[in-house]
Amino acid sequence: MRNLLRFALKNPVTISMIVFAILLLGKISYDRLSVDLLPDMNTPRLFVELEAGERPPEEIEKMFIENIESMAIRQSDVVQVSSVIRAGSARVTVEYLQNKDMDEAFLDLQKAMAPLSQNPDIESINITQHDPNTAPVMLIAMSHQSITDMAELRKMADSYIRNELIRLEGIAEVSLSGEERQVLTIETDPYTLRAFGITMEEIASRIESNNQSISGGRVSEMGLQYLVKSSSLFHSEADFENLIISYKPVEAASGGSGNGGQAPLFLREVATVKFENARPDNIVRINGERCIGLSVYKETQFNTVKAVELITAQLETIRQALPGYRFQVISNQGIFIRQAIGEVINSALLGMLLAVLVLFFFLRRVGTTLIVSLSIPISIIATFTMMYFNGLTLNVMTLSGLALGAGMLIDNVIVVIESIFRNREQGLERREAIINGTTEVAGAVIASTVTTIVVFIPIVYLHGASGELFKDLAWTVTFALLSSLFVALMVIPVLYDRLTGRENDRGETESVQFRKYSDYLRKFLGYRWWVIGGSAALLIISILLIPFVGTEFLPRTEGRDFTISVKLPEGTRLERTDAVVSNLEYLLHQISGDSLAVIYSHIGKGSSDNAVFEGEHTAMVKVILSDESQLLPAELIARFAEATASIEGLELTFKQDNHSLGTFLGEAEAPIVVEVKGEDLEEIAFLTEDVLLRMASVEGIYNVRSSMADGAPELNININRTMAGIHNISANTLVQQLEQQLQGHDVGKMDYKGEMRDIVIKVPDITRRELGELVIRNGNQEFRLNEIATITHSQAPKEIYRRNQNRINKIVADMDAGRSLDKMAREIRTAVADIGLSPGYSITVTGEEEKRAESMQSLLFALMLSVVLVYMVLASQYESLLHPFTILLTTPFGLVGALLFFLITRTPLNVMGAMGIIMLAGIAINNSILLVGRINQLKRTVGLTEAIVQAGQQRIRPIIMTTLTTILVLLPMTFDFGEGAAMRSSMAVAVIGGLVTSTLMSLVVIPCVYYLFEQMKERVKKLRSN
Repeated sequence: MRNLLRFALKNPVTISMIVFAILLLGKISYDRLSVDLLPDMNTPRLFVELEAGERPPEEIEKMFIENIESMAIRQSDVVQVSSVIRAGSARVTVEYLQNKDMDEAFLDLQKAMAPLSQNPDIESINITQHDPNTAPVMLIAMSHQSITDMAELRKMADSYIRNELIRLEGIAEVSLSGEERQVLTIETDPYTLRAFGITMEEIASRIESNNQSISGGRVSEMGLQYLVKSSSLFHSEADFENLIISYKPVEAASGGSGNGGQAPLFLREVATVKFENARPDNIVRINGERCIGLSVYKETQFNTVKAVELITAQLETIRQALPGYRFQVISNQGIFIRQAIGEVINSALLGMLLAVLVLFFFLRRVGTTLIVSLSIPISIIATFTMMYFNGLTLNVMTLSGLALGAGMLIDNVIVVIESIFRNREQGLERREAIINGTTEVAGAVIASTVTTIVVFIPIVYLHGASGELFKDLAWTVTFALLSSLFVALMVIPVLYDRLTGRENDRGETESVQFRKYSDYLRKFLGYRWWVIGGSAALLIISILLIPFVGTEFLPRTEGRDFTISVKLPEGTRLERTDAVVSNLEYLLHQISGDSLAVIYSHIGKGSSDNAVFEGEHTAMVKVILSDESQLLPAELIARFAEATASIEGLELTFKQDNHSLGTFLGEAEAPIVVEVKGEDLEEIAFLTEDVLLRMASVEGIYNVRSSMADGAPELNININRTMAGIHNISANTLVQQLEQQLQGHDVGKMDYKGEMRDIVIKVPDITRRELGELVIRNGNQEFRLNEIATITHSQAPKEIYRRNQNRINKIVADMDAGRSLDKMAREIRTAVADIGLSPGYSITVTGEEEKRAESMQSLLFALMLSVVLVYMVLASQYESLLHPFTILLTTPFGLVGALLFFLITRTPLNVMGAMGIIMLAGIAINNSILLVGRINQLKRTVGLTEAIVQAGQQRIRPIIMTTLTTILVLLPMTFDFGEGAAMRSSMAVAVIGGLVTSTLMSLVVIPCVYYLFEQMKERVKKLRSN
């Protein structure tokens, strides 16, 4: 080490060039790093989405889903198969091991499902893989000052704005919602058709045969070839109205003879022809005004922030080119990421400032503080280079790693600087002080860096969502620590040599000393058994407090916006849903007063992530509070839920839009999910009612709802086979004629004003009574439907849930903001514990609670493995099997401090906090490594007690300095300020709490334990020698 330092001091230009190269590569790497919301991780879930007409859920379950589940669960590496079945559709979720090759899994599952695609009863079957990063990077509401026709707005959006956005670099797709299309409708009257003996098939056939353009070959003349074509395309309403569809009898003129002739029957005589907007698939509104929604998607590997900047610039250009058009951004991933990056930069700058102030306060030297100021950006910029070459991106997790790393990378620099400074205070010349000071602490700095890094090894290799989630964070912190190690051992000595001046600075203002600490330390050693006993009692008391620390799965945030998912009874028409949502919007305004900035509503298809389950009865309402609002989203949600609780048939789900890791890890539909498993739906329904009653008595949960509620209303047509057989009417004939009379016909397209329009034969809506009056024909015979069939009313199950080939029912509920998930789960388990269950039936709390338990278990394993790895590193460092135990004693005290801080700050322990505790296992022992390393050096020349006291006196200043700088850098993160801060606040609380207690233990308890172990070693040696 000494030779390396001498080389660096003799060749400052070489070291400077290395530093400049690091800065240059770091800047280039930073510019090229892809920026995204979430890490690029394997999402081991495939979805089989099926649509099968209008069949009820139970029929779909028996006909298709049981077979699909059976085939899916036999695939390799499948851990769970779950299904949700609704009227006409179903979705099967196949979950694999985390490290499964999903391309291979997709092909295998597609091959297994191939026979089903040939089934004529299945309208469509699709296999998809969900990627959390495929959410739209920007959602835009487009409207006009005066144009209210959605068909006109769609033309502009589809033909111009969409094209202008999609041609931008990195933009993959722009989808529209809320648009309407103009179609030509031919509205028929069944009674008129019956009077003239005409069917809709005949009208459709006549239109299709006349609305054609046919090429008829070529004709040659005078050396020229002429293309012969026949064009009889319709171009206007009049063309349709004047179409002869049949002939009608005409009475003979008065005085004439005979029965008269036949006159043409025109379409206008039996139908009304007009252009009108077709019924939309969905309706979109912003602040009560109809608009078009534009969802903009980026290419997978493209920089999100850059994509958003390009879109924003293009929107401004479009706005100037189209006066009167308004574009309002509803959601913007780029803003979140940009603010998160800005927050990390601010944290780093604040960290630098605090570190500089702390260092200046302790050492009172301007040159020394300037060195620290230069070292921090060098370490961070070097980290960008390693991130780029290892394929990492700037995302929520790597930013969290950088923010935490900013606090830790200062430690190495401070330890080296303080050691050099102390040697200067003892009278050594500058060069000698630099070499001696750096060499003294090099072993401890390397050991503390390695021990901090090794705690991440179990995380990198941990299977499951936790391993994938924290892998990027682990690599980022590792790279930051390696950078700081290089800077501390190679760059700091050169900077100190060049920047502190060549004059003797020992006469300057005296630095902060802790001279009385040595006296106190001697007393602690004298009362070592009391010290050790007292700390052990404190440890035991703290462990007893652990059950009072609440836990949850993911951190919650208090953003300025939230989303309400609205569900009405299945079968509710779009117009009815629209009216209900309009009333809900009004209610939101009434409750919130002037607190609302934007209400964006999407009614109908496209209102959720599960396209197969969307319908006219669903809606999404996105609520954004104004910056001046004093009302918190949680308060508004609670008031709104209370105001709507008594509305029958209305199901609301609230979700705060915090860009959290919920989608990333497969977030449950609500914080509380209780599953009732069994086989018979009636028995499950009976148990569900009991569970609902008991959950109503549990304080802290609200908006409790069950999937066993009634689904879409059904009219069952039961054919009287005797009557049908007598009149020779088959079921197929009956079904076809009913479909024609109830659904109408699409009969092609026409070119109108430069745009292709659909041609639709429309049938009027009929009532339940009129259904029985429909005429069924068989040759020349006519029958009313109620003559050959009976019509009964029923209610289909709303949904059928299945998990691992068993039927289940889900009861979901929301939870008050101040409650912890594990405690609520315990209360619910207690409330339902005495419900009598038949064999094969069970009641379990799942959802987030299940994921929380799994994640905590895997992270606990990672913590244990981290401690073992740290012990191995320390044993190798000190060539001792005993001294590592001395150092590792700070780990349990650090954990106690972390848990106490969670208890004091009332912060629930979540997976992010658990990650902070694992990091603490590597960070908390750094002070002890510094102290024990120095004791080992000094005890070669002085007695044990004197070695401990001198080492304590020499190391107390760097220990307090490094602890203070790390705590002060992490402190702003605990306040939950800024975008994404909730991700880091739990980790920051864990590290700060652990550092406070572990530092106290390092200064008080560790010297006593070290003394005790050395005495034990001496006794063992004497026994062996005797």
